Amino acid sequence: MKILITGSRGFIGRNLSNYLGEKGYEVIGVDIAEDADIRLDVSDYGACSEKLLSLDFDAVIHLAAIVSVPKSLEDPRRCFEVNSFGTLNMLEIAARKDVERFIYASSANVYGVPVELPVKETTPLNPRTPYDYSKVVSEKFIECYSKVKGVKAVIFRNWKLFGEYDVETTAIPRFIKACLRNEPLTLYNEGRDTTDPTYILNFCHAVELALKKDEAVGEVFNLGTGNEVSIRELAEKIRKLTGSSSELQLLPPRTEAEKEPMRSYPSIEKIRRILGYEPIVGLEEGLKRTIEFYKRRLGL
Repeated sequence: MKILITGSRGFIGRNLSNYLGEKGYEVIGVDIAEDADIRLDVSDYGACSEKLLSLDFDAVIHLAAIVSVPKSLEDPRRCFEVNSFGTLNMLEIAARKDVERFIYASSANVYGVPVELPVKETTPLNPRTPYDYSKVVSEKFIECYSKVKGVKAVIFRNWKLFGEYDVETTAIPRFIKACLRNEPLTLYNEGRDTTDPTYILNFCHAVELALKKDEAVGEVFNLGTGNEVSIRELAEKIRKLTGSSSELQLLPPRTEAEKEPMRSYPSIEKIRRILGYEPIVGLEEGLKRTIEFYKRRLGL
């Protein structure tokens, strides 16, 4: 199977491209990066048509996006151009090519502050930032193209993915680098917020299941491990695994809105039932692999 991956040089894209390549899939990488197989801005439909319609591929995995919440707040229009209309452009390409799968990386951010725990796929959406809304809009575009154009789509609402090549400003890479340097770990609101840190290979595994199983078509799946971990617990685990002497700096919340801890973790009952998904790498093993990656990167 030949697979077109947008955002192929980003954190998720690099790991997924490597994973699928090792599994025998032929990958065509699309990204704005110079070293991509095809250099392309997905928000430019003319360029998408010109460069992609003449190619042969069986599936599209759409990852390309502006992932920074602060950047989405600074420039909401550009966020929607790339994240939402970029998705619309790739849906049109997928429809015209009649691909076997269109797999979309959405986000747990669509749930915002969840109204119930654990979060189920039926939990009401509660977006807060332009980034969150861009994902909701993209999901609606996918729903429309599935109904009107028959696009065989699958949506994954990912919790906090981490691993090799992660965005360096996110919590886990920051904690790992600070611990390796024995620098303090800054935890706002005393690190009481919770999430479900999920090693990147679990997402890759879920994508492969969605490529293989027709039962995935038309479905939305929460993607995580189903566990709730606080930011403080995460920092303490990384400190222990690195043997670091870093101190935890437990700071007050930065704003009034942050006083109430943000708790979010998924039910993965649906993806288990329909796709037979089980996480293949747990939190501790995923952290160990990521720590080793940063040790090599930092020359330690």
